[in-house]
Amino acid sequence: MAASRAALTRDDLKLKVTVQRGRLDGTAFRVIRPARPLKNGALYKAPHWYEMYVDRPDGRRVGTLMLLAARSPRSLIYLPMRTTPTAPGIGWYNEKPFDLVLAHRAVQFRPSRWKQLRERINAGNAPRELRTASIPVRDLPADHEFDPSERSHPRHGNLLHQAVYAETLFLTGGTTAFREAARHIFAVTTDGPPRAATELYLPGGCNYHVCRSFYDWPDLVEHGWDQFHVEFSPRWAR
Repeated sequence: MAASRAALTRDDLKLKVTVQRGRLDGTAFRVIRPARPLKNGALYKAPHWYEMYVDRPDGRRVGTLMLLAARSPRSLIYLPMRTTPTAPGIGWYNEKPFDLVLAHRAVQFRPSRWKQLRERINAGNAPRELRTASIPVRDLPADHEFDPSERSHPRHGNLLHQAVYAETLFLTGGTTAFREAARHIFAVTTDGPPRAATELYLPGGCNYHVCRSFYDWPDLVEHGWDQFHVEFSPRWAR
């Protein structure tokens, strides 16, 4: 399952995924998920923000799925994260585990229909195809900061819109928005591991903390969304 018609190279990001198709009211939807469950990638809803914890391997898988969403205008990318083993430090804010769905805005899928579609693709007899997704590494933007005014301008399309249904956070946007999100996640996985090897790790602690946030404050105020915060955590489950 190549995500690009261009020639693939050894530098391409590769990920095993399963592909399913579910039909609702005569319309077929393609759903892509990681072939094996995430063990060290978890998403939680806190009182006023979303908190994602990732180690390096699963963080890179999540980032690659973000890049896949950027190239998949006809698919839903499904990350079933509610069953991931509990990340360290969870419980201070009564956090609730959430699943994550990435939807290119071209899919035009109503999140209110997700629970019904999820039940169909999770049925024991639902067909699944095992494939390998290959994403050109050039899809990953260089890690530099953008002018906040440009990030928020409608013509740039850099914002991921939020919706919540059935214990699932939907992030919907265009190609640029998903590539920007992937940039942040890959940065966390790059910056975290070298320091984790030499410094004491405390979840959310000031002595060791590598994280990124998806949104600028004006965007949150304007849209009434909650911040999406990604934090590196050393592997907590095997």
